[in-house]
Amino acid sequence: MNWDDLRLFLAVARSGSISGAAKQLGVQHSTISRRMRQFELNLGARLIERKTGGYELTQAGEHVKEAATNIEREVLGVDGALIGKDTQLIGPLRVTAINNMASTVLMPMFAQFSNQHPLVKLHIVVSNLDASLSQRDADVAIRLTNSPPDTLIGKRVVTVASTIYGSRTYIEKLRQQHREPKWIGVDCCGFHKAWTKQACGEQPHNFISDDTLLTIAAIKEDLGVSILPCFMGDADQELVRYCEPDPAYDLGLWVLLHPDLKRTARVLTFRDHMISAINQKKDLFEGKHLN
Repeated sequence: MNWDDLRLFLAVARSGSISGAAKQLGVQHSTISRRMRQFELNLGARLIERKTGGYELTQAGEHVKEAATNIEREVLGVDGALIGKDTQLIGPLRVTAINNMASTVLMPMFAQFSNQHPLVKLHIVVSNLDASLSQRDADVAIRLTNSPPDTLIGKRVVTVASTIYGSRTYIEKLRQQHREPKWIGVDCCGFHKAWTKQACGEQPHNFISDDTLLTIAAIKEDLGVSILPCFMGDADQELVRYCEPDPAYDLGLWVLLHPDLKRTARVLTFRDHMISAINQKKDLFEGKHLN
C-alpha cells in the first residue's frame, strides 16, 4: 500500500461515492474509479459495493478504513510538526524541466526567483525524461504534455505552439527554386520524433540530432528544416518559419507538484512565481510573438 491509494480510498469511504471523492480531491471521476479498481486488485479484496444512491464498504473495506484513518492521523501529526518550517522561504527546492526550456526562456524566471529568495537553494534538474515526483526525485516539474500524471496536482499554464523552421538563407533558396525541404532527423523526444516522421514521410536523414539546441545549430548550417517550439524558433533572428503553426503540434505547459507538498511555502511560492512569469510570455509560447 501507499499513502496516495489510502488517501483516495478514504475520500470514497467518507463521501460515499466516486463523484464525491473526485470533487474532494480535485481529480476526474474516471481516475478515482480506475485507481480504486487497481487498489482492490492489488489487495485481492473488494472494499466497496455499489448500492442504491452510492457505495457501501465491505467488511474488508471497514478494516482498511480503520487502518487508513490511523495512518492519516500520523501523517497529519508529522505535517503539523513540520508546518512551521514549511511556512518559511528557506531550504532546498529541486525543479525538473527539459533542457531546451530550462536553458532559454525559463532561465530568466529561475534567476528572478533565486534573487528574490536567496535562502531557497534552487536546484534545476535538466532532463527530457519524467523525474519521479512521487519518489521525490524533484519537488516541482515543469513539463510539456497533454496528459500529465493523475497522481500529481498542477496547472496547465499556457499552450506551447510548434512549427517548421529553417535558416533565412535556406528557406529563401527553397522558395526561389520551388524545391521541397530536406529534413533534419530528430530523436530528442517522442513528440518531435513522431511529428517529423509524419511530416517528412520516408525521407532519409543524413543528419540526426537528439537535442533541440543541437538541432537549431544544424538548421543554421543549412542542413535542412525541423520542427521547433515557437518560443525557440521565433526568438532566434537567424531562423524563419517554413509555415504557420499546426494545432496538431500544440502541447500544454504544466507546473506540477506532489500533493504532499501543497502546504510547503517555498514550493507554492515558486509555483506561483513561475505561473505568473510564464503568463507574461504567453504570446511567445503560443507562437504569436514574431521576430
